[in-house]
Amino acid sequence: MSKQIIVYGGRGALGDCLVRYFKSKDFKVTSIDLKKSEQADVSITLGDAENLEKQAEFITEQIQSSLNGEPVEAILNVAGGWAGGNAHDKNFIKNSDLVFKQSVNSTLIAASLASKFLKENGLLALSGAAAALDATPGMIGYGAAKAATIHIGKSLAASDSGMPKNSSVLTIAPITLDTPMNRKWMPKADTSTWTPLEYIAELFYKWVIDPSSRPVNGSVVKLTTKDGNTELSYH
Repeated sequence: MSKQIIVYGGRGALGDCLVRYFKSKDFKVTSIDLKKSEQADVSITLGDAENLEKQAEFITEQIQSSLNGEPVEAILNVAGGWAGGNAHDKNFIKNSDLVFKQSVNSTLIAASLASKFLKENGLLALSGAAAALDATPGMIGYGAAKAATIHIGKSLAASDSGMPKNSSVLTIAPITLDTPMNRKWMPKADTSTWTPLEYIAELFYKWVIDPSSRPVNGSVVKLTTKDGNTELSYH
């Protein structure tokens, strides 16, 4: 039987890359997103109007019926998005609400799923941001959402968090990902400092298949790319 993973945010640029990569490695992949994934073996499509509790209930029911009682090797939460604004910005509250729904809600649901469906020694990967390791005055809501994600990851890695035995919770903190949308909105940027999506797919794959390669449980893994080469540092 194929090994199984869940990609939360499977229709985003990074999520789609992960779905394709793990499929190429003969994993059965379940995508969770607002849009259907044509690449995934199972695609759970959400309604964006549903509140956190209803979304969690719906996803849990769908996952339970599709897994046939088999635990998953990993849950990779790469759902999220960016929205800026300082406290005086007219869209400050609106944008903050959006990024909290995208990043924090998905992280909480992923944590709940991991407590139920992740195998012992499995991996829960979360998506923070390097910017959230410091103050973010020009994007307060975004920074707060990513800081909350980092906090949730560290808390899940602590004892009595409800996670499966010997599982790992790791939060990546990239500076800028090399996505089509980032290239569209920042056409003059130095893309040699952007982290390729394939690099993250390969990193996650290594962590999934070889638990000994994982950093210390609860680590925030900052990804710094220079001249096309990516280095990891741990926080």
